[in-house]
Parts: sequence; structure tokens; C-alpha cells
Amino acid sequence: MATRHLSRIIVMQSLYEWAFNDYQSDKWKEIFERNLQEFGKDIDEPDFARNLMEGIVKNLDLIDSIIKNSVRSLPFEQIPLLEKSILRLSTYELINESDAIPHKVAINEAIELAKNFGTKATAKFINGVLGTVYENIQKLKAENKI
Repeated sequence: MATRHLSRIIVMQSLYEWAFNDYQSDKWKEIFERNLQEFGKDIDEPDFARNLMEGIVKNLDLIDSIIKNSVRSLPFEQIPLLEKSILRLSTYELINESDAIPHKVAINEAIELAKNFGTKATAKFINGVLGTVYENIQKLKAENKI
């Protein structure tokens, strides 16, 4: 398994677990570092995972606002936690798209996470939402809002 894929799994799991701690601001680091130690022994670039997790936490309001504006089928509060965790991870990656991680890679990784940890319906939902998320991010960038 590629280490970046494993890093994304650890970040997704940490976001999921953090939700059960009511998003306590000081708790995410402890959760993430424990998960990284336990599941990420073979990761050759742990800073990739660490930077993802930290970036998501620091930009959570922006990320959630983009997701809220991209999901029309149900209220944000009703998005299942697995899907919400995957969307937060991939939305952050799409905001910070680069040559190293183009948007197609970020979306593909999110769909793989959804397939591996959810159902076909989960993957379909993630795929549909991320198309809109990407469009909304491009609009915000064009307007210099992010």
C-alpha cells in the first residue's frame, strides 16, 4: 500500500474519532499521533499525514462551508460521519491542489477510501459531491476568496 494512501486512511480515521470527542480543539493531535504510531509505522513521509491533519483542523470552517454549499441532497448535519470525514480530507486537498497532488488524484483517493470503508453508495455520493466541491473551490479561487 502506498504510504500516502495509508496517510489518508490515518487522517480519515483520526477525523472520525475526533468527532466522538466533540471536536475538542486539544484532542485531535493526541488522536492523530496515536493513530500514526499504531498504524503508520511503514509510512516514509509522516509529515504528509501530519500536514493534512493540521491543515484540515485549521481550515475546518472553510472546508465545512464549501461542503455545505456543495451538498444539496441533505443538510450538512445529516451527512454520515464517514462521508463527512472523507469529504473534509479531500476538500482540503482540493483547496491546496498542486502539481504533486492534482485534483484528479485527490478525488480518486477519496473514492477509494469510500469504497474501502463504505459501500458503493458511499463512493457514488463522494464522487458526486466532490465534482461540485471542485467547481465551488475553482469559483472561490477565481474570486480570490481562498
